[in-house]
Amino acid sequence: MARTTADFKRKMLTLLKEDEEFRYAVVGLLGIEDLRSGQARLEEGQARLTEAIQKLAERHGSLERAIQKLAERHDGLERVVQKLAERHDSLDRAVQKLAERHDSLEHAVEKLAEAQARTEGALQELSRHVGRLSDTIGFGLEDIARVVVPGWLYRHEGIELENLTRKFIKVNNEELEINLYGEGNRGGAKIIILGETRSRIYSSDVEGFDELAEKVKRTVPNNVYKLMFGYYVHPSAEQEAKKRGITLIASYMR
Repeated sequence: MARTTADFKRKMLTLLKEDEEFRYAVVGLLGIEDLRSGQARLEEGQARLTEAIQKLAERHGSLERAIQKLAERHDGLERVVQKLAERHDSLDRAVQKLAERHDSLEHAVEKLAEAQARTEGALQELSRHVGRLSDTIGFGLEDIARVVVPGWLYRHEGIELENLTRKFIKVNNEELEINLYGEGNRGGAKIIILGETRSRIYSSDVEGFDELAEKVKRTVPNNVYKLMFGYYVHPSAEQEAKKRGITLIASYMR
């Protein structure tokens, strides 16, 4: 078998060398086969190229869609940025208005503080005037009480009293002032009068005077008669005075 193949090869080589027509026929045959093979490869390559182009086209379409979405998102982002800018401008205007209102408020507070200072000054001045007026009325009321009260006590309580004076009494190193102080007698028994004058007598005035009178009573060995004298007596003062054993005398009483 090997020898037959070798003989065939030698014959073929001899024919290729010596027979020109045979040689061209073989070359043509080989060329056709190569052409067919090349065509097949070309077709295969073309098919691959077509497939690649198709894939590239698909990718290009996907890329276009992605770009379109990006463009839409970019437009949306631009609108959002525009809205944020508008809101920022609105916020700036609002802050500006708040700053202006704050300045106005500070100015108003300053004016209010000035007005309050003026009011406080006026109130202090009024207080001084009222204090001086109260002292004037108080001493005037005491003078009236010194005239009216002794006769009222004699007619209504049977107390004989020469006069009433202003007196300062020390109790435990505390100096207490009594507007109306007098020493009298009732039925032969000595009695001490402790009184206070108020232009208008209210329950709180009664309470305050009673606290003062009770302190003074500790230093007085005799019976004590407590009274208050004024131009006007409030109903609440009458109830409080009755509870504390204090007689209330109005200037119009006889």
